Amino acid sequence: MTTMGVIWNPTKVDEAELRTAIETVHAGEDVLWWETTEEDPGRGMAEQAVRAGCAVVYAAGGDGTVRAVAEALVDTDAALAIIPRGTGNLLARNLGVPLGDVRAAVEHAAAAEGRTIDMGEVRIIEGDDDGVHGFLVMVGLGLDAQMLAATDDDLKAKAGWLAYVQALGQAAAATELVGAQIALDDEESQDISVHTLLIGNCGMIQGGITLLPDAVPDDGLIDVLVISADGVRGWLDTAKSLLWDNGLKRMLGGADEAVSTEFTSHASVTRVRVELDEPQQFEIDGEEVGAVRVFEVGVRAASLLVR
Repeated sequence: MTTMGVIWNPTKVDEAELRTAIETVHAGEDVLWWETTEEDPGRGMAEQAVRAGCAVVYAAGGDGTVRAVAEALVDTDAALAIIPRGTGNLLARNLGVPLGDVRAAVEHAAAAEGRTIDMGEVRIIEGDDDGVHGFLVMVGLGLDAQMLAATDDDLKAKAGWLAYVQALGQAAAATELVGAQIALDDEESQDISVHTLLIGNCGMIQGGITLLPDAVPDDGLIDVLVISADGVRGWLDTAKSLLWDNGLKRMLGGADEAVSTEFTSHASVTRVRVELDEPQQFEIDGEEVGAVRVFEVGVRAASLLVR
């Protein structure tokens, strides 16, 4: 396979800049081009790229474009290359792909050796968007998902990730503890109260904040964070856990594994099943997908080749 494919989101990417970067770095190579649409954010185009024999498929756009393309490349010999042009650029951040520079991202992919990573898979059993969805970074509910639901899309487009600050107050007020039954791997289900639940394959979000410090994209596991904070003492404990115990302290040579506390719990598993007492807003790789009540999360180990 020698053909190269480029799948680009016209709402995120300047076509002239993208073509110049691709044609400069890959001068003389055979390149096929596809433009995403509102109806198809990239999966159908990526399937065409695989059928056309593309060895490398560039996904140029935001996290939604990257995820859609990746879903079609799982368990194939085609490698995913990322040109991050969205708000979060979550997978690109976790893989060290240059941000904010199309040419640099293309040069990074052209020079990099391929590596195989895992892809997460969430099956929404009862929710607004039932079915199976792939994810590359994390899925979740609680404060993070409420912030996404509350954030104005126009403001996000203009101000980038800083737009989430505008939604923080509304999200915090709207997010409360909810009863849940959570089963990890083969263990029996546990009844707990949840404020925020994150399940991921990568741990870093915008601003260099790492919510899942044990998450590794190629270890065959998914990592779980449960926050049950309620009241001042709970949120002080949570802040200490996220910012100090599993943040700065770890960077300075502290614990090798994520530290759990009374209000924050970490685990590394292969399967999670969640049943909520009430539907909650849910996000997949930073994109709101509506409310869910029952879902299962697993991992497709070593299933995606990336550059």
